[in-house]
Amino acid sequence: MRIVIALGGNAMTSSDGRARPEDQAQAVAQAAELVADLVVAGHDVLLTHGNGPQVGNLLLKNELSASVVPPVPLDWCGAQTQATIGALMLSALDGALTRRGSDRRSAALVSRTLVDAADPGFTDPTKPIGRYLPEDEARVLIEHGQHFVEVPDRGWRRVVASPEPLECLDGPAADTLLAQGYLVVCSGGGGIPTVRRDDGSLSGIEAVIDKDLTAALIARQTSADVLVIATDVDSAVTDWGTAHARPIGEVTVAEMRAISRDQGFAAGSMGPKVEAVTRFAEQTGGTGIITSLSRIAQAIEGHLGTRVVPDPPVPR
Repeated sequence: MRIVIALGGNAMTSSDGRARPEDQAQAVAQAAELVADLVVAGHDVLLTHGNGPQVGNLLLKNELSASVVPPVPLDWCGAQTQATIGALMLSALDGALTRRGSDRRSAALVSRTLVDAADPGFTDPTKPIGRYLPEDEARVLIEHGQHFVEVPDRGWRRVVASPEPLECLDGPAADTLLAQGYLVVCSGGGGIPTVRRDDGSLSGIEAVIDKDLTAALIARQTSADVLVIATDVDSAVTDWGTAHARPIGEVTVAEMRAISRDQGFAAGSMGPKVEAVTRFAEQTGGTGIITSLSRIAQAIEGHLGTRVVPDPPVPR
């Protein structure tokens, strides 16, 4: 099968959330072992990943040096973290494959995601990123064109647009590499936010794209059979945090839509994951899976995880 796996940004940090270079390298190496098992089992795999902790580190550097060095824009932060995480993944994946006697190799793409310049998020940015700052520090960044809002009793926090992903611009390159037998790393962090100007040219833009929705998009564009959103739980759960909590197993698109309406999954955590796997199953006829990184193989085999499958055909 052709499988797209979306790793959360926290899958590239230590278990306690630290994101030192050595923590990231160790976490990526652990993930690579699991992915390599799928490759040697005969599957074609495309990996995408989050980059929240890594971009957070760059934003902190921006804040600390803003009075000396102009801050790096968010699209540049995305590109830098894609390249850094991609390089870590290439070394870890190639090593894991070699240890298994496989001659398959990996390739990473610094890749862009098209968004609409007229997306309402650019007019009214609401996605909070980075840490809370005192007003004097926020003012320095505001003078560089960044948007901040004051949160009572917390401080000032930056807000940016989070537009809907429309197209993975480098999806055709990823598809070509997959066809040539490569294990591909692509569209990390939701992709580098990119808009098309009136003259047809492309340009990066300050925004944060949801990585799970982009994962569904690249999975569709590369004709994947399965999309796996790897997270820190074995499955999505109804009535989370209550005595009535229950894991969601295999459901149809319509069933998952109904569950989503009833549960109101959080926009900052399970909501986008549920929407991503549901969109994928609905648009492609494939299977969308939510499960933990360590249980991916079992979930693909149908024994675990939340699995969203297409609705059955309507009888005529």
